Amino acid sequence: MLIESVPNVSEGRNREFVDQLAAALGATSGLLLLDYSADPSHNRSVYTMAGEADAVRAGILRMFELAIPHVDLRTHRGVHPRVGAVDVVPLIPLEGSTMAECVALSRVLAASIAERFDLPVFLYEQSATRPERRRLENIRRGQAEGLARKMALPEWTPDFGPSSPHPTAGATIVGARMPLIAFNVNLDSRDIHAAREIAAAVRESSGGLPHVKALGLMLDHRGVAQVSMNLTDYTRTPIQAAFDEVARHAEARGIDVLESELIGLIPQAALAATTAHRLKLHGFRDDQVLETRIALRAAGR
Repeated sequence: MLIESVPNVSEGRNREFVDQLAAALGATSGLLLLDYSADPSHNRSVYTMAGEADAVRAGILRMFELAIPHVDLRTHRGVHPRVGAVDVVPLIPLEGSTMAECVALSRVLAASIAERFDLPVFLYEQSATRPERRRLENIRRGQAEGLARKMALPEWTPDFGPSSPHPTAGATIVGARMPLIAFNVNLDSRDIHAAREIAAAVRESSGGLPHVKALGLMLDHRGVAQVSMNLTDYTRTPIQAAFDEVARHAEARGIDVLESELIGLIPQAALAATTAHRLKLHGFRDDQVLETRIALRAAGR
């Protein structure tokens, strides 16, 4: 029974620390570290791991042990929204596991995080206890800077842990969800306003593509604007459709697409009707396919 987790940590500039977290996860018994990456403009790192429930839980708790002393949200800066040192911990059913088992694990994990680290924990997606908490962006709205004011409202009492933010680590968000594709399209332009307009045009909440979340961001370290997307159901909006829609809106503004990038891994089925060339995927490798990476890591490669 395999469960996947893709925790996001609010550190993307200190490579030594990013690698230290990866090493700790890789040393966790029974846990397969499948992938990790970091971005200095987002100031965020993303780790992809898989294993049975106990191994996933042990790896994530070890991540909190290391991240909480390191990340101080009072001084943290980055273009990606965040409320916590370990910002979000999704749990995804893979081989032999079910969504119900991931929901159960999310509740056990959230209780452990709250108790061990004195940290507020919100449940989201399939684990949410209130309708307004199903969507990650609703919990993140206001970010770390507005978290204390938000949590003072009765409707934003956390599901576990203290009723006010941790002084340096904020809060964390834990929940079970279906596979998500983190997919960014970089524009051949520094026009952040265009990126934000394109993001608004393609995201579902503004009347765009179903199951697409999008933000327009500026990557200062690259000197380009980015449309950063989460595709929450690639069977409803395929990755090629999302890319084409961004490209269409960019072209209407006289802007070319420079390249696209995956953050983490992608299910094989999501690439069935397209190619890395058509998507302008930068540096894509065959082992970025989720099923391929699991097989390689399980074989010790």
